[in-house]
Amino acid sequence: MIRQAVILAGGLGSRFGGRTKEMPKGFIEIDGVPLVERSVRKLIAAGVEEIIIGTGHCASYYEELASRYPCIRTVRNGDYAATSSMGTLAVCAPLVTGDFFLLESDLIYDAAGLFVLANDERQNVILASGATESGDEVYLASDGDGRLCAAGKDRDAVLGPAAAPSLTAELVGISKLSRAALDKMLAYYASDPSLQKIDYENVLAHISAAGEIPVCVRRIQYYAWAEMDDEAMLERALRQVWPRIQENESLHAVRREVLLNPGPSTTSDSVKYAQVCSDICPREAEFGTLMGWCADELTRLVADPGDYTTVLFGCSGTGADEAMLASCVPPDGRLLVVDNGSYGARLAKIASVYGIAMDVFKGSTYEPLDLAALEEKMKSGKYASLAIVYHETTTGLLNPLEVICPLAKKYGLITLVDAVSAYAGMPMDLDKLGIDFASATSNKHIQGMAGIGFVVCRKSELEKQKDWPMRSYYLNLYDQYYYFLETGQTRFTPPVQTFYALRQAILETRQETVARRFERYSECWKILVAAIKEMGLKMLVKEEFQSHFITAILVPETPRYSFCEMHDYARARGFTIYPGKLGNIDTFRIANMGDIRPSEMERFVGILREYMHSIGVC
Repeated sequence: MIRQAVILAGGLGSRFGGRTKEMPKGFIEIDGVPLVERSVRKLIAAGVEEIIIGTGHCASYYEELASRYPCIRTVRNGDYAATSSMGTLAVCAPLVTGDFFLLESDLIYDAAGLFVLANDERQNVILASGATESGDEVYLASDGDGRLCAAGKDRDAVLGPAAAPSLTAELVGISKLSRAALDKMLAYYASDPSLQKIDYENVLAHISAAGEIPVCVRRIQYYAWAEMDDEAMLERALRQVWPRIQENESLHAVRREVLLNPGPSTTSDSVKYAQVCSDICPREAEFGTLMGWCADELTRLVADPGDYTTVLFGCSGTGADEAMLASCVPPDGRLLVVDNGSYGARLAKIASVYGIAMDVFKGSTYEPLDLAALEEKMKSGKYASLAIVYHETTTGLLNPLEVICPLAKKYGLITLVDAVSAYAGMPMDLDKLGIDFASATSNKHIQGMAGIGFVVCRKSELEKQKDWPMRSYYLNLYDQYYYFLETGQTRFTPPVQTFYALRQAILETRQETVARRFERYSECWKILVAAIKEMGLKMLVKEEFQSHFITAILVPETPRYSFCEMHDYARARGFTIYPGKLGNIDTFRIANMGDIRPSEMERFVGILREYMHSIGVC
């Protein structure tokens, strides 16, 4: 797994003339997107956590880019005019911690190249193509074992005058390197002041040919890529190469199905493809590191990892609820469950299955809770724990936990929150909200695949469970927590590929940020609400109490309405919708969760309008 990338972007780009006088050539646009930004997006999709950009000429452009991409760190090469690409790599080197991708900033390329390098079993690999006739080729020569032994622009000098055209290997400008290889490069670069203007590929050729560390050449004969050094190369790229890249990458696009049901949610193609990885035993330290990283990042989204920790299970969100309820009510304690929807009722059902002493506080499924009455229950002194749903997915009602949980803490209750359809969809701080335990899942707002349930736990409360008798073996929070703490493994086999997808989903969440994700969801919700009103339909929950994640809509009063027919009409057009879940009120639900865009909600409301018109509603 390649966690870092370095992009070399210090050059002047002087061969472009006026175009790059006050702009780095990495910011030349193709289809409205700068070259370097397109590369950044591909690296994120390839699972890279941190992108280090070595800057020089017009560095402010890259600083602005970094302000929009939290994964970017910039380092300026103050001697960019007097050095070359190796000089820029040298200033980036202190930030490199392990294996990394090394790229040039002025490239367009098929993302398959990153996949090929990441999956090459050799540690140091430089990507090459067949002959491009681009006009500024750098040729690579390799020995019989595929190891790099020379690089340069003179084909005959590098490959030999008798080399067949079919053996031509041209430097693409994308490599996979180890920290050890980088150290060898730095040592050679520092060994002689006359090397100040040397390019990184020549340094790679030197350390490989000298036998210091093997650097292998991975040649893809018909690889689609282009470097932009002047107007002629840009024109060639636009005319010959860019259409090939677009076509090649389009062949990997997964058919788009927009899920407007309340989970699992729509995912990005990069999350789906993250599951396509080499097999690994989950007992390997490498996989334990991945799970630990996921747990830390899931915690960091909602709490301080110093005070909270995330415990992971292979299960659904309901499994996480069960782990929380079975583990977090003291052996002799009584539980107060708030039930104002199907998921609150589910919490009560789980507690009853475990024989937990319990009372249920019933509330309306579509109106705010009676907080005064709830407080009276809390202050009675009967209860050790409170269980409540943050976002009641039945109707889209958002419970005001910023009031309820501090009240519970005031009266000494442990707070257990089903945050399954709220977590990562809206900004939240568990400590400020007064939440001790929050359950969630990998397949809703975090935008991963189904299969991982987790509970974010206040450590001080979790540690109290150490000597409590187990109610559940598989779903015991403390046992799972302590075993992972000691071994870096889960007690039982985890869903391996789903964890790789979760890692990618976390990276994409960090990039978007939870705050901006909530803004996107809210924009989709506003589009839906406006259309509902325009069609004359009615919502079950008043707007001011809605979560912006799910909207429960009352079915139209006409015998021509059929949810199944409406569902099939929408599904045939790429959208999946969901029926209501209240036994006494007929509704259907539209969720704007997951990787859904406002433009897609605009398309959907058009489809909904068509169906409603067909049954005489609007």
